[in-house]
This record gives sequence, C-alpha cells and structure tokens, in this order.
Amino acid sequence: MAQIYDRVALIGLGLIASSMFWAMKRGGLAGEVTGFARSAETREIAREIGLCDTVYDDINDAVKGADLVVLCVPVGVMGSVMEQIAGSLKKGATVTDVGSVKRDVIDKVTPHLPDGVHFVAGHPLAGTEHSGPRSGFAELFDNRWCLLVPAEGTTPEPIARLRSFWEGLGANVEEMDADHHDLVVAVTSHAPHLIAYTMVGVADDLRRVTDGEVIKYSAGGFRDFTRIAASDPTMWRDVFLSNKDATLEILGRFTEELFALQRAIRQGDGEHLHAYFTRTRAIRRGIIEAGQDTDAPDFGRGGGNKP
Repeated sequence: MAQIYDRVALIGLGLIASSMFWAMKRGGLAGEVTGFARSAETREIAREIGLCDTVYDDINDAVKGADLVVLCVPVGVMGSVMEQIAGSLKKGATVTDVGSVKRDVIDKVTPHLPDGVHFVAGHPLAGTEHSGPRSGFAELFDNRWCLLVPAEGTTPEPIARLRSFWEGLGANVEEMDADHHDLVVAVTSHAPHLIAYTMVGVADDLRRVTDGEVIKYSAGGFRDFTRIAASDPTMWRDVFLSNKDATLEILGRFTEELFALQRAIRQGDGEHLHAYFTRTRAIRRGIIEAGQDTDAPDFGRGGGNKP
C-alpha cells in the first residue's frame, strides 16, 4: 500500500489505537504517527514499546499538523475531547473515531468542528477482551468490517481517503446511516455484551454454586460469556448510556423471546425448542461462511482453557 496520510494522530492509546499503529507500519500508510493518552503511565508504556513515532504529553501538540486525527477514547468523552483539540486542528484535516455508537458521537462532536475540518465517524468491528497499549497487534482488522458514518454534508474526498486507509489496515469497509448503525450494533454487540455481563453476574449471585465450581467447570457457553464480560467497564458503561434507545429496543425483543422459550420449557414443547434452535443454528453457519469466525472447536481462539 502507498502512504495515504502524511501525519496521523492517535488520541487514546488502547487496543484499537495500538493495533492501528502496528497495521499502519505494516502497510506504510502514514509518514508519521503521533499519539496522546490521558494517563502518564500509558504514555510511558507507549514510549517504552515504540508505540507511535512521538508520544506527546499535551493533546494539542499531538494533533497539530495532523492530516487524520483518530479519537480512540470512550464514547462518553468524545465531545469534550473534540472541544479541547478544535483550536489546534489543521485546515483540511479529517477527524474520525472508533466508537461503537454513532448518532450520539456525531451529535456531540460536530458542534465543535472548525470550518474546513471534516468529521467522518467510524467503527471498526474488531476487538478482544484485552485493553491497554500493549494489547494491540497489526492483524486485528484483517477481514473485519469497518463501518463509516460520514457527518451530513461531508464532501466525497475525505470519505474516500479514509476508506482507503481502513482498507490498507486490512478491513472491509461499508458506509451506513448513524441510526441504522446503532440498531445493527445493538443486535450484534451491545445487547450480547449486556446479556453476558448479566449471566456472569447471575453466576456470581447464585451462592449454591461456589466460585470455585463456576471457574473449574466452565464449559464453552459460560466461558465465552466471561470472555465478553471481561471487556473494558468504562467503555461499555458509556456505550449503553449513549445507545440507550436501540439497546432497550433489542433487549425488549430479547425478553419477549426469552419468555416464549420459558413457556416452551415449562410446557414440555420440544417441537418449539427444536425449531427455534434449528433456525438460530443457521445464523452461526452464516457467520462462518462470511469468514467472520471459524468452526474450530475453540473458535480459533488459542485453546480451550485460555482466557
């Protein structure tokens, strides 16, 4: 790949930002990469492991002269971070983000957008349960989807350039409307995370099953719940508060389905259960056929007993 931006600034240096940096280096997509993190400890770790060409102690120094600024911070602080950096942005620069909510982020960020600076919201559908600057790796986005949600009135050039950038990082790219995006991710990500947190919480509350037994006898189902529920608590708190309507809609549908399954179990309706499980199994096959997971016994995640 050829270089797409002369200078890229990463604001927030966790899993996504660090993976973007290593993928940029792999593909030669940026001339220079600057970085900033709120925590001095994170900045020190980033310098120690060579994450970013320069890590700044001041957020405004990090974004000066950048052609692309990537907000890799929790969705709850996107607006205040944008307000902070607005005066230091280069005319013609593109600002994007990696948050998993789009309507709320666009509404919070765009009022602070200076004239001549473009905002193209983004969401890479990739991640692990690990966080922090050491957790990133260049292959994170390979064959994963990145959804772009341009702010209204954005000209085509910044969108096309950002698309090329994400494709250079290894991702498949699609554009989507903000409200539709938020509903899609409520189904595919937000509600499943909330259900996982709930199931792990139920196991914790159920004192007839000891902690030792829960850990020792964790078969695939519960173990996968704990993997999801290990995700960053600040990020997920902000996600649910920012995508309230879509998440509540999907959780309402989930509750209705759950009641129907409870009734089938109570009434011994094996036909209903079998038909339901057959239909849902087909979705799993579709995910594998789309190359978004593997049917290996451990789902390719490196062995059954690993976290």
